[in-house]
Amino acid sequence: MAVDRASKGAHGGELPDLAATIWSRRDIFSLAGWAGFAGVIGASLLAFTRFMFPRVLFEPPAVFLADRPDNFVPGVVDERWKKSQRVWIVRKEDGNLYALLAICTHLGCTPNWFAAENKFKCPCHGSGFKRDGTNFEGPAPRPLDRIKITLTPEGILQVDKSAIFRMAPGNPEAQYPQSILKV
Repeated sequence: MAVDRASKGAHGGELPDLAATIWSRRDIFSLAGWAGFAGVIGASLLAFTRFMFPRVLFEPPAVFLADRPDNFVPGVVDERWKKSQRVWIVRKEDGNLYALLAICTHLGCTPNWFAAENKFKCPCHGSGFKRDGTNFEGPAPRPLDRIKITLTPEGILQVDKSAIFRMAPGNPEAQYPQSILKV
C-alpha cells in the first residue's frame, strides 16, 4: 500500500485542507497590525482636529459699568454684582465708595454678606471678613482684595477688575488711597 508522503503530516496524521480554514494565523496578525496602524492614525487625526479648536475660557469682561453713586445707600453692601461679576460695592457713611472682589483669599470661594452680623462669611472654611474686607476669623491669610473703581464722564461708576489692590492687615485707606472713590 503506497502512502503519499505529501498528504501525511510529520507524525503521520492527515494535513488539514488549506481551503477548509478561513483565516490563517498570518492573516490574523496582519489584520491586527493594520488595525493598530489605523487606530494610531485615527487618534492622531482626532488630536489634530481638536488642536484646531482652541480652548477658550469665556469670562465676563474685566471692566463693567455699575450704577450712579446716588443709587448706593450709605453704610450698605450692594450685592447686585456678586453673582455676575463677583464684586461688592460698598458706600461708606461718609459717602465714599469702594469695590471688593468677592473671592475669599483662602481658597477662592465666594463669601456671603450677612447684614445682621455686619460681616462677610466664607461658606467653605469659615473665614470671616469685616465690611471693609479685613479678615478677623478663620484660615484666610489676608483681607479681601479691593478693585479699582472710577467715575465715568457720564457720572456712572466703572469697576475695573483687572486693577486689583491686594490688601494687607491694617488701614486699607492708607495702603491704597486709589482703591476708594471719594464722591
